[in-house]
Amino acid sequence: MTQLRKKMLEEIQHRNYSHRTAKTYVRIVREFAEYFHQSPDKLGPEQIRQYQAHLFQTKKLAPATVSQYVSALRFFLHQDIAPARSRRAHYVPKSRKRLPTVLSPAEVARLIDAARNLYHRTLLMTLYSTAMRRAELCRLKVHDVDSQRTMIRIDQGKGSRDRDVPLSPKLLETLRVYWRWMQPATFLFPGTVKGVRADVPITPNVVWLACRQAAQAAGIAKPISPHCLRHSCASHLVVR
Repeated sequence: MTQLRKKMLEEIQHRNYSHRTAKTYVRIVREFAEYFHQSPDKLGPEQIRQYQAHLFQTKKLAPATVSQYVSALRFFLHQDIAPARSRRAHYVPKSRKRLPTVLSPAEVARLIDAARNLYHRTLLMTLYSTAMRRAELCRLKVHDVDSQRTMIRIDQGKGSRDRDVPLSPKLLETLRVYWRWMQPATFLFPGTVKGVRADVPITPNVVWLACRQAAQAAGIAKPISPHCLRHSCASHLVVR
């Protein structure tokens, strides 16, 4: 590990950023340096401006994605990681505001019914019923499900906050069937190691693929993602 990478990771840890953010920021700074074939501490705002143009014109990235790149590079330049001569103003591209994709209750039912197996069905039901985030679902543990209080504990969610969410009777019934079938030890939705089921957390991609496969099987043309179920749950709670 280079000194720059170590210093950047230490600063990220000091700010209590998530593991996912740390990986993304390090990757972006690495790609930035590789594009110019130089160490990132030798680069500055002018190179960021050129790199932004490359991301828009050549890679055809969306403004929101380019904003993430700029945020990572700004973090690198302004946190005493890069030399002071590099710390000048640079701008985040303006993003278009879009309404989130929201499914109707009937579409949610079709999506869940179209899940390829009990594992995916329970996973999608948990996402929708609790409105938890994808990363929170990946880390969910068996002991987080409190059937006596009919609550699910989300440990260290976004912003490193703990919270409880309601556990509906329908989800509890499905979780009991799922537990008898899967018998998870630590993580409620265990992942795999070299293709074999193991007591490790699943990756966010597994959750994303479960949504996409179910949407295709259900014939839903809307762009479906795990976060779409979170928005749908919030919308349905408002109109109840």
